[in-house]
Amino acid sequence: MKLLVGLGNPGGQYARNRHNIGFMAVDRIADDHGFAPWRAKFQGAATEGRLGAEKVLLLKPSTFMNLSGQSVSEAMRFYKLTPDDVTVFHDELDLAPAKLRCKTGGGHAGHNGLRSIHAHIGDAYHRVRLGIGHPGHKDRVSGYVLGDFAKADADWLEDLLRGISDGAPALAEGDTGRFQNAVALRTTPQRPSTGDASAPRARRAAPAGPTETPPPAVAAAKSGPAGTPAEPDTAGARARPGTAGAPEKPAAPKSAPGKSAPYKARHASNAQRRAAERVAQVQAKSPDSPLARLLAKFSKD
Repeated sequence: MKLLVGLGNPGGQYARNRHNIGFMAVDRIADDHGFAPWRAKFQGAATEGRLGAEKVLLLKPSTFMNLSGQSVSEAMRFYKLTPDDVTVFHDELDLAPAKLRCKTGGGHAGHNGLRSIHAHIGDAYHRVRLGIGHPGHKDRVSGYVLGDFAKADADWLEDLLRGISDGAPALAEGDTGRFQNAVALRTTPQRPSTGDASAPRARRAAPAGPTETPPPAVAAAKSGPAGTPAEPDTAGARARPGTAGAPEKPAAPKSAPGKSAPYKARHASNAQRRAAERVAQVQAKSPDSPLARLLAKFSKD
């Protein structure tokens, strides 16, 4: 037998108080897991059922918060339970809303319900701390915990209670890790997977030019004889020169950068003049040599 206790204050006027989130947790477990109707017992409301393989007693003390230990200790004596069989759900100011932490032993941190339980059974029991946030100043704590949850809290509170119900069988078995994972699945926003069609897709900038490399067979079919450049690909994208599998651009003839046409003409004329002077020198030095006769023949032509 395991004893799961939810802390809160009895009465309709307290039902939606932040201080009553422990009551809300055990109510959701009872509703979702088919527990018997609640009945007055052990100075509170109690119901029995099963969570997985474990037989479980759910208990909501009706002694008001600061006397909760009386109800818990009475139920423990009846079923001959030890503190290790007990788990208490309670509100926690030091956790952000929707956050949950499991703890065993330790102090009561000023929580009146835990203080009372400590006084009756010691501190070696298990706790599930349910975050409700802090109002910001200790003078506002009493009004805050005894105030109702705001409408804006409805969504996260529902997710938290559903997660607690989902993980309750694991908690009854003592597997707090699996219990907290079940809660996290309900309370942590899910990121869309990369394959989710509904997820927004990142826009990619258009490439400055075609980057695809054609298959070798296609490149070969479009190229001419060896040493000639490939024909332009008018059907689609073409690989950039210099990439794997891409044809190289033929080297452009080099010319003197920035030279004007008149300059080029003068340069050619000077070259012809120097050639003529060289021919004259050869003919004057060896007029009967084969080279002189050959140059003389070309000069006549």
